[in-house]
Amino acid sequence: MPKLRFKAFGEATNRIPVDMNGEGKAESLVDIFAINVFDRPKMKKYLSEEAYESIITSIDEGKKIDRKIAGQVASAMKAWAIERGATHYTHWFHPLNGSTAEKHDAFLSIDIKGQPIEVFKGDMLVQQEPDASSFPSGGIRNTFEARGYTAWDPTSPAFILENTLCIPTVFVSYTGEALDFKTPLLKSLALLDKAALSVLEYFDKDARKVYATLGWEQEYFLIDESLYNARPDLALCGRTLMGHAAAKDQQLEDHYFGSIPARVSAFMRHFEVEALKLGIPIKTRHNEVAPNQFECAPIFEEANLAVDHNQLIMSLMDRIARQHGFRVLFHEKPFKGINGSGKHNNWSMMTDTGTNLLSPGKTPKNNLQFLTFLINTIKAVHDHSALLLGSIASEPNSHRLGAHEAPPAIMSVFIGKTLSAVLDELEQKVTDQKMTPDEKTELKLEIIGKIPEILLDNTDRNRTSPFAFTGNRFEFRAVGSSGSCASPMIVLNTAVANQLMKFKDEVDKVIAKGIKKDEAIIQCLRKVIIESKKIRFEGNGYSQEWVDEAARRGLPNISNPLEAFKTFLLDSSVKLLTGNGILTKRELEARYEIRNEIFVKKVQIEARVLGDLAINHIIPTAIAYQNTLISNVKGLKELFPNEWEKLADHQHALILEISEHIHAISHQVNEMIERRKEANQVEDIVEKAHLYGKNVKPYIESIRTHIDKLEMIVDDEMWPLPKYREMLFIR
Repeated sequence: MPKLRFKAFGEATNRIPVDMNGEGKAESLVDIFAINVFDRPKMKKYLSEEAYESIITSIDEGKKIDRKIAGQVASAMKAWAIERGATHYTHWFHPLNGSTAEKHDAFLSIDIKGQPIEVFKGDMLVQQEPDASSFPSGGIRNTFEARGYTAWDPTSPAFILENTLCIPTVFVSYTGEALDFKTPLLKSLALLDKAALSVLEYFDKDARKVYATLGWEQEYFLIDESLYNARPDLALCGRTLMGHAAAKDQQLEDHYFGSIPARVSAFMRHFEVEALKLGIPIKTRHNEVAPNQFECAPIFEEANLAVDHNQLIMSLMDRIARQHGFRVLFHEKPFKGINGSGKHNNWSMMTDTGTNLLSPGKTPKNNLQFLTFLINTIKAVHDHSALLLGSIASEPNSHRLGAHEAPPAIMSVFIGKTLSAVLDELEQKVTDQKMTPDEKTELKLEIIGKIPEILLDNTDRNRTSPFAFTGNRFEFRAVGSSGSCASPMIVLNTAVANQLMKFKDEVDKVIAKGIKKDEAIIQCLRKVIIESKKIRFEGNGYSQEWVDEAARRGLPNISNPLEAFKTFLLDSSVKLLTGNGILTKRELEARYEIRNEIFVKKVQIEARVLGDLAINHIIPTAIAYQNTLISNVKGLKELFPNEWEKLADHQHALILEISEHIHAISHQVNEMIERRKEANQVEDIVEKAHLYGKNVKPYIESIRTHIDKLEMIVDDEMWPLPKYREMLFIR
């Protein structure tokens, strides 16, 4: 094998920031945790007791913050930030393009006498007016209608990043429509809190608040920066649009949980330290299945904060990777033929008294509470399975879902055979009539009472399930690695809250008929078990048998992202989200349009990049090598006039094969360009997305096939791009 033409960056290094307190002394992880976050301990230190109690009450109880208190908080926040070296502040928000946005303003101002002063007042903290015209709005805002508002989210603490005080905010239009992910996420969390507390009245009257918790698992690839820069497709599209499979990649399963390369370990330690300073409780790191693929995960947090932290850590990892000569790839499928990347969302509900509502307890009463929230969550997923698929649908994620590496594009729920048997027994034993005392005793003691005991070491995981119960939480595995956690969390929170409210109404109606509370709950649970049974599946989600079985059950199988986007406009989706005040009909329609618009732009960029590489890089290289072969044949003919045809047989075949691939590439690129031009003439974004998906996108894979064939023919020294075997193994 010839030596590599692209030199890897540097040697392994253990160089990470160790001067964590500015005095040349390393401190423990506990000491540095959240040092760059204006959290509750900092508030208590910098605020008056009255102001501190007021702001904490507002945060915990969701009450409006008094403007006078906001002024005190702003003053304290400025003092703390300047002490930490901050010179600017920004409202940090999550627009609907899936990334984060910020506009920096200096604390520096000029007083009436022209003297410099540092200013940060309450109105600067609470609200700003960034230009909203260039962010996706789905038609809510016209280009000439630029005004938008950011408003402080006090439930997610401010933090300092690169000498800038970052204040998490919502982002809305001048007319009040949500232009971000945070606004509906906060509404869904408030709704879930209210609905769960209403059901908890049956079990735990001490609870005053229910939090959705989220623990994300972020998968990603690393690649040497020099190789990244030599691949325009990676730099512009986030994935390789061409590249033949390496002889060895993940077949031997020797990378998963293997020893972390030294350079990668240094990068991980570096970004983990910076993450801890920002209050992100990063805990886990390991090699993933594919070469150059890794994963990090934090301790579970309140869902809104967890979403902010995931967006923040992706930005942090990207910045720090460059300092180590790497680039981070968050695309769901950067390399064809090997595993892509997801972002598993581990979701549960926690009370302010410390109870996990999806964890079994020690008594039949606590286990009945557990079953109530478990079974109603399953029903919520059953009723809104299509919308949950839509919430994680994107063009990049479509390359991953459905392959034998990721959950299928069919929503199902795995709870394990043991727990499934419990639900089946409940379904069979309970009737709509009153139970006898013996039946009640057997049900509570033999079935419900022993749930923790029978679940011990019997809560296996099913990596083929898109929505799996894993002992005390549900793991939504279908979320893509580059996407925002907020989108699926909005849908899941709202769906579960909606189902809990329905369940509460049903139980109250049964109790009103004279049935005792526990018996009424069990009767209603049986009904919910029966109604949602078809969503439960314990087998191999990768198998064709499951695809066939799911079709028989009537479960949606939505592998096309354009079809998945349509789930936003289903009657059931509109009723769920508008009826519960999470999004208006116009906001839903806007999100549908934005998803289609992003799809068009991503396919458009890929088509342009591929066309450029094919015509200006691949074909000239193939012709140059073909000319070398032709010269070789001419030389053989001159030297061996009687034997040249036999001696040049292989070269003849290659010359012909190269010509065929060149012709196919040239012809298909021209056709792709024409189809793109036709689609670009269409103004309606949904129709344009349909044309891009149907008439443009298929060419990308077809052209790639011919280029990958040429890669295996053309002289390795002449091939213009780094190959998979060079990119996939960090040295």
